[in-house]
Amino acid sequence: MGEITQLLTRAREGDKPALDAIFELLHPELRQIAHRRLSHHRRDGHVDTTALVNECYLKLVKRDQLTPADRAHFLAYAATVMRSIIVDAARAAQADRRGGDARPVTLDTALLASIPNPVDEIVDVHAALEELRQVDERLVRVVEMRFFAGLAVEEIAQALGVTDRTVRRDWAKARLLLAHALRH
Repeated sequence: MGEITQLLTRAREGDKPALDAIFELLHPELRQIAHRRLSHHRRDGHVDTTALVNECYLKLVKRDQLTPADRAHFLAYAATVMRSIIVDAARAAQADRRGGDARPVTLDTALLASIPNPVDEIVDVHAALEELRQVDERLVRVVEMRFFAGLAVEEIAQALGVTDRTVRRDWAKARLLLAHALRH
C-alpha cells in the first residue's frame, strides 16, 4: 500500500494531520490541477491558483468524512471540489454584476453583448455538466478527472474501477454531449 493510500486511510478515520500530509505531498499536483482549472477562463481576479488550492484544503478539512481510497481518486475528488469553488465564485461575480450595491448606469447594449464573459461561461459549463450528470454520473466524473484534473486514462480507469477502453468511450461520449449542450 502506497504512502498516499495509507494517509487516506488515516484521514478517513479522522486523523487531521494525515490530511495535512496528503496535501503537502500532493501540493504540486494540486497546484497543476488548479492552474488547469483556471487556465480555461480569463483571469478575473476572483480566484487564483494558490487561493483555489487553499480553498480546496479548507473545504476538505471541514468535511466529516473523506471518501477517496487512493491517489487518483483523491485528485479527482479535489478537482471536483475546485470546480465547485470556481462555480461559487462565478455565481457571486454574476450576482455582483447584476446589481449588488452598484448604481445603475446606461450602457450601449450592442457593445455589452460583444464582450465575452468568462463568468457566464463557467456557469454554463457547470449547468451542462449538471445536465450530463442526469444522463450518466460516470461521464461527469470522467470529464472532471480527464479535463480538469488532467489524470491519465489509466488513472481514471483505476479510480472508477473500469477498463481503459470504457474511459476512452466515456470521454468521447461526454465531449459530444457537452458540445451539444453548450451550443443551445
